[in-house]
Amino acid sequence: MKLREIAQALGCEVAGNGELEITGVAGMEHARPGELTFLANPKYAPKVKDTRASAILIDKKSGELPIARLISTDPYVDFARALELFYRPPRPAPGIHQLASVAASAEIGAGASIGPFAVVGERVKLGRNAVLHPHAVIYEGAEIGDDFLAHSHAVVREFCRVGNRVILQNGAVIGGDGFGFAKQRNGTHYKIVQSGVTVIEDDVEVQSLTSVDRATVGETRVKRGAKIDSLVQIGHASVVGEDNIICAQAGLAGSSILERNVLLAGQVGISGHLTIHDDVIVYAQSGVGGDVEKGSRISGSPAFAANVWLRAITAFPKLPELLKTLRELKKRVEELEKK
Repeated sequence: MKLREIAQALGCEVAGNGELEITGVAGMEHARPGELTFLANPKYAPKVKDTRASAILIDKKSGELPIARLISTDPYVDFARALELFYRPPRPAPGIHQLASVAASAEIGAGASIGPFAVVGERVKLGRNAVLHPHAVIYEGAEIGDDFLAHSHAVVREFCRVGNRVILQNGAVIGGDGFGFAKQRNGTHYKIVQSGVTVIEDDVEVQSLTSVDRATVGETRVKRGAKIDSLVQIGHASVVGEDNIICAQAGLAGSSILERNVLLAGQVGISGHLTIHDDVIVYAQSGVGGDVEKGSRISGSPAFAANVWLRAITAFPKLPELLKTLRELKKRVEELEKK
């Protein structure tokens, strides 16, 4: 594919030889001749001279570079779009495989593809162009929108609702039982029926081995555009807001509320029954035990303002020395008082 053709497809401006033949895309350090790379962060600009790529996606501020350029308003997004020009994941042909199990009462939309050993339960509604890979399971009464994609071993449990253009990666579980038990007087635990549902809105992606639990009563909801990484636990009756990013190994205890555009880095723990307001960033391995104000950046466990946390961790290694100094000063004061 010619560089100028890629520019036309992406809406970018060509600087340099537009007739270059581009065979693929790659990161700057791994790109080979004939490939397109990108520069999204100016601090990596010195590495451009070492790349073997034939062309690069950059923004207008990057100036002259020694290779052909595609001038973009958002190089990282356009790099993602360029990938789609060269790689399309295999899509199974429409139809229901003879080894699939589809209940007679299920409503299957036009263009759907249901692979071998996939299971669709009674009274399921599955939208147009849905793809169920082998061993995906949709329980009784679930309702799913158009362009749904479930990879192998993904599960949507009974009566849950899933919107349009939702992607479930391998082993994701939507609507598994919430962790609800009542402790009895004899010390044993009585299981509380999880009678609520999980609702997944449009354009959500849930990655591998992540669980979004159903509510005890009411619903657990993941709102439009949220992206949830692998090995994440969303507890019952929680709300994940629009365009949230939740990174791997994060956990939300029950009734956590995340508003719009919240980012939880890896291994963040949320104690539950709290609200994290719009535009908050919680840094990796933080533990959040209370409400968080809009626009905050917090770190640590228990988490507090990230700029204060950075100063605090600088002081932590010095604490033994400071304590020693404090004891010496205290001893001198006591000696002076005796005099």
